[in-house]
Amino acid sequence: MAISSRSFSTGRCTLFLFSVQAMMLVSSVHSDLSDILFLRRFSKSKTEKDVEEYAQAQNCSNCESEQGVDITVMYTDPSGKIKTFEVNSRELSSSWIWQNSLSTNHAQKVVRQHEASNEQLVNRTQENVLNGPQGSTKSSRDQNQEEMNEFDPAKLKRQYLRQKRKEKRTAELIHMSRDTELRMRNAAIERTKHFVNKVKDRYSIWRIEYRNPQSDSTLKLMKDQIIMAKIYASIARSKKDFNLYDSLMRHIKESRGIITDANSDNELHTSALEQAKAMGRALSMAKDVLLDYNELARKLRAMLQSTEENINSVKKQNTFLVQHAAKTIPKPLHCLPLQLTTDYFLHNHARNEMLDKYKLEDNSLYHYAIFSDNVLATAVVVNSTVINAKEPEKHVFHVVTDKLNFAAMRMWFIIHPPRPSAIHVQNIDEFKWLNSSYCSVLRQLESARIKEYYFKASHPSSLSVGNENLKYRNPKYLSMLNHLRFYMPEVYPKLDKLLFLDDDIVVQKDLTKLWTVDMKGMVNGAVETCKESFHRFDTYLNFSNPKIAENFDPRACGWAFGMNVFDLKEWKKQSITGLYHYWQDLNEDRKLWKLGTLPPGLITFYNLTYPLDRSWHVLGLGYDPAVDLAQIKNAAVIHYNGNYKPWLDLAITKYNSYWSKYVNFDNPYIQSCYMNK
Repeated sequence: MAISSRSFSTGRCTLFLFSVQAMMLVSSVHSDLSDILFLRRFSKSKTEKDVEEYAQAQNCSNCESEQGVDITVMYTDPSGKIKTFEVNSRELSSSWIWQNSLSTNHAQKVVRQHEASNEQLVNRTQENVLNGPQGSTKSSRDQNQEEMNEFDPAKLKRQYLRQKRKEKRTAELIHMSRDTELRMRNAAIERTKHFVNKVKDRYSIWRIEYRNPQSDSTLKLMKDQIIMAKIYASIARSKKDFNLYDSLMRHIKESRGIITDANSDNELHTSALEQAKAMGRALSMAKDVLLDYNELARKLRAMLQSTEENINSVKKQNTFLVQHAAKTIPKPLHCLPLQLTTDYFLHNHARNEMLDKYKLEDNSLYHYAIFSDNVLATAVVVNSTVINAKEPEKHVFHVVTDKLNFAAMRMWFIIHPPRPSAIHVQNIDEFKWLNSSYCSVLRQLESARIKEYYFKASHPSSLSVGNENLKYRNPKYLSMLNHLRFYMPEVYPKLDKLLFLDDDIVVQKDLTKLWTVDMKGMVNGAVETCKESFHRFDTYLNFSNPKIAENFDPRACGWAFGMNVFDLKEWKKQSITGLYHYWQDLNEDRKLWKLGTLPPGLITFYNLTYPLDRSWHVLGLGYDPAVDLAQIKNAAVIHYNGNYKPWLDLAITKYNSYWSKYVNFDNPYIQSCYMNK
């Protein structure tokens, strides 16, 4: 059949127009298909071929050595063009290798469902493009995607491998030998032994990349806005722009009302973001009108200085109030010695003599020295020591108190003797050798300069003037009971060794092993505190003074007063009391160290202190709420050094039980004073 050139040209033109029309149709459909990442297109013959190869792959026991299955993938690149590529199943990771997860019939069904879903999707998209939107295509696409995911071979394969791993792990645990189980358990125990309880990051069950690093960004922004608004408001007022001033103050008030006591964005009111935006607009307007960098810098400096002064004032007031509360005698603690003193003289107990006098100078026994004016605290020290002693009959307690509390202290131990231990109570005012001509510190305490330091409000140490060393105004530094520890041989001339205990300690274990410690010629046995940097010599002594700098190392290790073993024979041999007097005389104007007993103790026993194991003496229960509880339980002696004594309302609550369990609250004196306070 002949075909004319004209008809041939007409046919070509028609074919060309049809091609253009088809391209326009594809172009119009492309925008709705751009979100489809993977779209497989199969011809009938191609589908059957892929199904056969897929079925072969399912039944293949060693597919890595076979040719694998060719997979055709169509995708949309970033420029919007539709592209295809082929990949062989051998090139995929091991989790994509199929192995008997579906039968051949099921595989054919899966492929046909994929084809039908894709064709329906294209048909619906074409109808929407040609006829306009008649319902949402999003639900159709989501439904189609869910259907594809439901029969996704890769997903099924991953589920299969996961199940296999679980079964394998279960079998391993069931058939694990006893020796292997013991090794695993011992390894876990060893890891816990080396665990350090240091908080390095907040705990979260979520991966760290999902945390919000700026959980309080809005809160910080609003606080910064308030600061800037204050500055601009101050400038506006100085320039008499009262409308802008009123606007900024209103925004400040509203922002403060939203922030209140919030610590993070989650605690802010829902309107916080809108308020931050409104404040931002107000600040932008103020910036356009008032911005002057020099004036802004001056205002910021003034605000910073004012804030620092307020902080220092609050710190000063806090220090003063804590010191005041710590040195104020609570009503029950005042009531107890009054009642004891009354009964002491009422029942004529002054004539009572100590029954075990021969024990007082027996060096084969264990001797303790306690210097205190606190009856209840002394009772706890004695009671806790006797209860935890293995041979309490060999323990002797030497208590020294002042004239005011002597009768009460004697009365308590007359009616509550620490049997079978012995106890002897003395009055410091009866020590005739303790006078200002012999004792340097007593001479200083009687001077007009010290009295002015303590009792005149105009002195630089007063709160109104603002000296940072308010803690040194504590009246305990005026008491000779606090300085008597430097006169052990004078107080106990017949003893060779004794253990000094403060009245704010609790004994939790037997202490008799301390008398057998070889101190290697040292005079003082104490627990060192140099693991904490603030307990070194440069903390307590003035190393700008050449006398201190020449004789001591500023990084030398400090040690703790409160539980100290004193070798009185070595003390006398090395004239420790005379050395103490020498340094006290040099410090008459308090230029070498402040008041207290620890600085002169560090100086006097420098290179004469034997370090005891730290488990003998744990400190910090009177000021540090973070003392390790395991260390407290394992310690032989725990020390409530600091202002938060266990008999005060200031005490740290979680440490109270270690002290209070040695107080007999059924005692009539304690009930009378403590239950009716």
